[in-house]
Amino acid sequence: MSSSGSTARILIKGGKVVNDDVTQEADVYIENGVIQQVGKELMIPGGAKVIDASGKLVMPGGVDTCVHLHQSFMNATPADDFYSGTKAALAGGTTMVIDLVLPERNESLLDAYESTRSVADSKACCDYALHVGVTWWGPKVRAQMESLVREKGVNSFHMFMAYKDLYMLRDSELYQVLQHCKDIGAVARVHAENGELVAEGAKEALDLGISGPEGIEISRPEELEAEAAHRAITIANRAHCPIYLVNVSSMSAGDVVATAKMQGKVVLGETTMAHAVMNGLQYYHQDWAHAAAYVTVPPLRLDPNTPNYLMGLLGNDTLNVVASDHRPFNTKQKAMGKDDFTKIPHGVPGIQDRMSIIWERGVVGGKMDENRFVAVTSSNAAKIYNLYPRKGRIIPGADADVVVWDPDATRTISVDTQLQGGDINLYEGLRCHGIPLVTISRGRVVYENGIFTCAEGSGKFYPLRTFPDYLYKKMVQRDKCQALKGVERAPYEGDVATVNSGKKDGNSVDGETPTPRPSTRHGGVRDLHESSFSLSGAQIDDNVPKRASARILAPPGGRSSGIW
Repeated sequence: MSSSGSTARILIKGGKVVNDDVTQEADVYIENGVIQQVGKELMIPGGAKVIDASGKLVMPGGVDTCVHLHQSFMNATPADDFYSGTKAALAGGTTMVIDLVLPERNESLLDAYESTRSVADSKACCDYALHVGVTWWGPKVRAQMESLVREKGVNSFHMFMAYKDLYMLRDSELYQVLQHCKDIGAVARVHAENGELVAEGAKEALDLGISGPEGIEISRPEELEAEAAHRAITIANRAHCPIYLVNVSSMSAGDVVATAKMQGKVVLGETTMAHAVMNGLQYYHQDWAHAAAYVTVPPLRLDPNTPNYLMGLLGNDTLNVVASDHRPFNTKQKAMGKDDFTKIPHGVPGIQDRMSIIWERGVVGGKMDENRFVAVTSSNAAKIYNLYPRKGRIIPGADADVVVWDPDATRTISVDTQLQGGDINLYEGLRCHGIPLVTISRGRVVYENGIFTCAEGSGKFYPLRTFPDYLYKKMVQRDKCQALKGVERAPYEGDVATVNSGKKDGNSVDGETPTPRPSTRHGGVRDLHESSFSLSGAQIDDNVPKRASARILAPPGGRSSGIW
């Protein structure tokens, strides 16, 4: 039967169903784009397409929480659009993506959103949603955020503490944005780097003659990320807003997230596949093009232990989500910064390989089991963005976004065989266990055994609801029990000091008038503290007649004539 029909009946038989909390042997029956039954010995109508999943895993399709498939960045347009990008996602086992709309400074957020929708709706092959960047702040932005939430199906906003003079918000602006996110129930995504010091570091590196890709790592050390992460969490805590830190790239920033969680703060962390797999030694490669291909922000870290550490944080729930942060540029585009590393477009590919690489380094590497793999690639994202359990779980009533996964099969990653855009693959030659055999999106088989069978524009925009329980349930309850209250006391009825309207005396306390110092001089006694001696001018005893000489009758020590 045709796999493209919206009323397709599919029975996935003989596999192990893997959710984020449990693995069970069960069959899965799909009809009308929805999972209808999960269990053994199902009673189903005839005519269903049967997929044999014996010895395989049946998992929820991946949710990639940060991709860039349309918008130009740093004067370069990504090598993938919504068609080629979502096609590559489906081939890799991802069935939903969330793209970032990034308005220019002073550009309308609504206009930028509509521009992206007009392109994406006719091209996307899978379900998609949109984050919207808050790149400036004012009453207009506040009103537009409310409109996007109420009318346009947006429930997340993306803020930058980096990119000075371009996208960066000051601390006071970030505080107000976070307060507003809390009021409207949105997910507050924050890119944490100290933008002021990053700008200074870039100037210093260029002044030293460092113009190659290594400059991106030199100018953006991990301490600037850790400081900004701590500051962002502090600002969010004061605003009583849950915070979602994106692109966590270093061990020190991961420790900041871990500490905040132990303190009970509502903090979520997202890292990228590149940061969890690669290290920054690539920036020092002798081939400029090779080094430039890895330029992203925050940069990959020099410490070779960092990827293993971040993968461990994904495994123990310190970090909640791993995204591809897919923004592929070709070598010619990267070469716009051949003489100045600050002009190399920031971005790396990864939308197609995310699931397989995290399986290889996470599950095969012993950092997580298959349930945790489902959590960090699908279920947690669905919970955070209020998609769960329609996405991210295999249960009756959920959307039929399903992947049949072969945990033992292997493939070798190569730019020659990839569907995603770009002329380089950062993971070239990496042999991965775990590959998707069949991808089902919206109840349709769209990828099977290497064959893609989905039409351009068959994906749909997925509106997102606000106030996700995964973030706000704890926060709402906390506000109820920790609301600030003034002390009830009897009013003060005593005297109140008058405020001196003139210049304040240097020794006075604010609001008090200084009292004059009383004289301590007594008649007949000279106050030595009030000496009248002066080294110049008239003296106080000038009017006393002076004698030419004086006879000393009794010199000090007595007379001496008696001795001799």
